[in-house]
Amino acid sequence: MDSPRVKPPSAAPHRPSARRLRPPAWAGRNYSLLTGAAVITNLGSHGALIASAFAVLEAGGSGADVGLVAAARTLPLVLFLLIGGALADRLPRHRVMVAANALNCVSQAAFAVLVLAGDPQLWQMMLLTALCGTGTAFFNPAAEGMLLSSVGGEHANRAFALFRMAMNGAGIGGAALGGALIAAIGPGWVLAVDAAAFALAGALRAALDVGHAAERAPGGGLLADLREGWVEFRTRPWLWSIVLQFSVVVAVVGAAEAVYGPLVARERLGGPAPWGLALACFGAGTIAGAVLMMVWKPRRLLLVGTLCVFPLALPSAGLAVPLPVGGLCAVMFVSGTAIEVFGVNWMTTMHQEIPEEKFSRVSAYDWFGSVSMLPLATAVAGPVESAVGRTAALWGCAALVVVVTAAVLVVPDVRRLTRRPSPPRAGSAARPADPGPAADATAPTGAPTVQPR
Repeated sequence: MDSPRVKPPSAAPHRPSARRLRPPAWAGRNYSLLTGAAVITNLGSHGALIASAFAVLEAGGSGADVGLVAAARTLPLVLFLLIGGALADRLPRHRVMVAANALNCVSQAAFAVLVLAGDPQLWQMMLLTALCGTGTAFFNPAAEGMLLSSVGGEHANRAFALFRMAMNGAGIGGAALGGALIAAIGPGWVLAVDAAAFALAGALRAALDVGHAAERAPGGGLLADLREGWVEFRTRPWLWSIVLQFSVVVAVVGAAEAVYGPLVARERLGGPAPWGLALACFGAGTIAGAVLMMVWKPRRLLLVGTLCVFPLALPSAGLAVPLPVGGLCAVMFVSGTAIEVFGVNWMTTMHQEIPEEKFSRVSAYDWFGSVSMLPLATAVAGPVESAVGRTAALWGCAALVVVVTAAVLVVPDVRRLTRRPSPPRAGSAARPADPGPAADATAPTGAPTVQPR
């Protein structure tokens, strides 16, 4: 994945130079395919998120209607994530991913046809968006488990940073291009591009090499698998406390950006193109954060990561003012950089602490808790705006991010969990003989140890 280093001719015969020219061990075929597929889907989906909001508005919908469509996308996540996680630990993960991509492709294609044909009804848009959300519910736990299993422990930090940098770089282009295309030719064509992106990404994921994967022992049934994942989840205070934190953070940030953001853009910023530019700046910030994490390996993974959640309050505050386009782009860039630092540290922690064969189930509980309040938040965003005003609602979103992030710092495990010098490869459930302080921080109950978010 790295660009090759050009060496002078005199250096070519030396063995050390030849070794440096070889691809790194962690950038194998599966890692490359997963990264390429993520780039493709992010190019389409970042534009499609903007397109769906403006499709509702162009059909005569209100801010409350935008919130209902956004809620329809996230409600299936809450309903099906746990089942998706259990299935991903029982079935071949790449097959679950391909099936989910196929469902996303069909639902987005139907949404595009509906919008291009004219006069889409609110219930139709909600239904198709819900189907897309259902695909995501099954895809996310399988995708995280597949990525984690493709990376060796010692290269995990760099590999995750590079993956997220590529993925978020595509998000920049997708958001900026999507906003421009919506303004030029309408949201229907952007939704059609997203459908095509899912089809191509699904084809890449179907080509993943799973011949080396160890055969999984038969479990005790779906409910038994879910219970086992719950034990892995609840015995780690650092894990469930941050998931509770993100249940609030994701809800209020999602409401601000999915509902209030397009409204502020339409009324105060000049339409979808400036809003797409602001979202692209957020993506640029995530790339900056990923570049930073390619070389920075903080010892206290979760303490550093949690401190970087505070800047997520800035976009809501910027929309509340509202800042001009330049100022909003600046705060989006800062928040993108900060959340990427959290994201890489979070993935590295999960890779270090969770056995590979249980990862999808634990990841499903992570996703489930994190998005559990998002459907409610997006659904009530319109009524809250009517009750207290958009400015007060946005300031409330910013304040909640600050309060819950400060609260999670009280948890000792969040402050104390440390990076191991040589973390084991994901999938190894064995604990070191003398794990040191990190073991006390991560598993105080004595249980065995444990997303791109």
